[in-house]
Amino acid sequence: MLTDVPPILIWAIPLFVLAVVVEIVDMIRDGEVAHPDRADTRTSLIMGLGYLAIEGIFWKALVLGGYLWIHEHVALFDLGWTWPVWIIAAFADDLSYYWYHRLSHEVRILWASHVVHHSSQQYNLSTALRQTWSPFHAFLFWLPMVLIGFHPVMILTLQAGNLIYQFWIHTERIDKLAPVVELVFNTPSHHRAHHGSNDVYLDKNYGGILIVWDRWFGTFEPEVEPVRYGLTTNIDTYNPARVATHEYAAIWQAVTLPELRFRDRVGVLLRGPGWSPPAPSEPRATVAV
Repeated sequence: MLTDVPPILIWAIPLFVLAVVVEIVDMIRDGEVAHPDRADTRTSLIMGLGYLAIEGIFWKALVLGGYLWIHEHVALFDLGWTWPVWIIAAFADDLSYYWYHRLSHEVRILWASHVVHHSSQQYNLSTALRQTWSPFHAFLFWLPMVLIGFHPVMILTLQAGNLIYQFWIHTERIDKLAPVVELVFNTPSHHRAHHGSNDVYLDKNYGGILIVWDRWFGTFEPEVEPVRYGLTTNIDTYNPARVATHEYAAIWQAVTLPELRFRDRVGVLLRGPGWSPPAPSEPRATVAV
C-alpha cells in the first residue's frame, strides 16, 4: 500500500549489531584497547532501542498520517513515483536533513533533543545508535517536500536510508578515503570532526550523505587535529533517562530564573547552546537606530 513505509531500519538492526561486534573484536585484536567502555556502549544501545520504540513505532505513524493528509489536501502537486522523482527527492531529503541537523545544533531547545547523540566520549559504531527519545521537531524540516508534492512514504523511506548510511561513518577504524569521495560525501573523517568538542570542530559538517551542503553553506571543516569526543561540558552519566533529558532540565533551570526578562527567557530557548543572558550588573547591548 502507498501508506506503508518499508521498515528498513528494523531490517538493518541485525547488521548494526553484527557490525558493532566485529568492530569491537577488531579493536581488541589490534590491542588498541582492552575493551571499549562497556557502560557507554550499553547506554548507546538502550538509547537506540528507545528511539526505535518512540520514533519508529509511535511518532512516525503520527507524522505519516499528517503528511498524508497534507499531500492529499494541500500539496501543490502529486509528483508520483518515477525514478527521476526518487533521485530529486533523495537530494531534497539530504538538504532537508542538513538544515534539520544544523538548526538542531544552533537552537538550544532543538539541541536538547540532539545532544543525546553527542553525549558519548567514545566514537565507534555503537555511538551511531545513541539517538534521541524526543524526535518531535524533525518533521517540520521535511514539510516543504510534502507541500511540493513528494509522497510521504517516499520521504520517510529516504529518511531511513539516510540514517542507515550514517551508521558506518561512526568509526575510527576507517581513515580518509579517496579525495573525490571526501569531496562529495560525508565520510568517517568528516563525521569524526563533527563529533569533536574541539573549538575548531564545533558546529561543523552537518551533512547526512553529502558533504557538499557544508562546503556550499560555509560549515565545512576537515579533520586535521586529533578529535576530542563528547560535549564541551560532559555529563558523566550512563543513566539513559538522564542522557535523554539532561539538557531539558538545564533549560528549565535557566528559563525559570526569577531575574530574567521575557526576551532573555526566549533567548535561552532559541539562541545557541552556548548563549546565556547578561548578568544583571552587565550593561545590555543596544541597537542604534
